[in-house]
Amino acid sequence: MRLTSPAFEDQAKIPAEYTCDGEDVSPPLVITDIPQGTETLALIVEDPDSPGGTWDHWVVFDIPPTDQIPRGATGLGTDGVNTFGATGYGGPCPPSGSHRYLHRVFALDIGLGLTEGATKTEVLEAMKGHVVAEAGLVGIYR
Repeated sequence: MRLTSPAFEDQAKIPAEYTCDGEDVSPPLVITDIPQGTETLALIVEDPDSPGGTWDHWVVFDIPPTDQIPRGATGLGTDGVNTFGATGYGGPCPPSGSHRYLHRVFALDIGLGLTEGATKTEVLEAMKGHVVAEAGLVGIYR
């Protein structure tokens, strides 16, 4: 499985429109080679360089298998809570310096069935033993 974006290359700068300095909408994502038997996808976007520890920008799960996540996507599946204390996408907004934003998609052999507002920790725990494939994309923003 592979995760790419027409908005930015892996390890390259995320355009401002997808951050708090712009429209703060999610970037378009393309998922290729989703394995046969995938029931759902989960998507996590996080900043491991945040001064207070990893900052969760987007947690969404129970996404029906799809190869396209459009710009500004909403209603993909079930939204988990991000570190901003909200559901949905919260774009990069680093307090200082360059930060890496890890976009990870997981192909799962089950639906997680968690409720809206589940935490990233709850999602990761429910996924254990059910990840068929995983792919990542790293964007940089300062």
